[in-house]
Amino acid sequence: MLQDRSKRRIAILGSRHVPVVSIHLVEVVARSLAQEGHSLITSGAQGVNSAVIRSVLAVDPGRLTVLLPQSLERQPSESREQLEQVLHLVEKPEHDELPLPMASSLCNQDIISRCDQLICYAFHDSETLLSSVRLAEDMGKVVSLMFFD
Repeated sequence: MLQDRSKRRIAILGSRHVPVVSIHLVEVVARSLAQEGHSLITSGAQGVNSAVIRSVLAVDPGRLTVLLPQSLERQPSESREQLEQVLHLVEKPEHDELPLPMASSLCNQDIISRCDQLICYAFHDSETLLSSVRLAEDMGKVVSLMFFD
């Protein structure tokens, strides 16, 4: 896959709680993929997803799509300023009344349905993320899963 020159839609999802040393790795991967011309898809949470957003915005904002589990207004204030810079932002206000874990799971399903490949950074107890990885595998997506622990 590393030698493949075709452009892909790559979803990157991950934990909100990321070891500081790992954020740099996420940023380098996202930045490199955007520079190679791939389109990246993520969600709007802090941690891994925020690092992806920051990196791709610095390279080419047009290569980034962010799907939110709920409306922008339901996102934490520390995320909103960054999310307002995203050109392709998809909100789900119809999920505002759902518990966040359920809305996040639905959001991850939507993200996976839109991608060719999933890169996921998680902990072994990250139930929502690991469920998303299994879904992507069941859908025949190329999946790379990396654990922080």
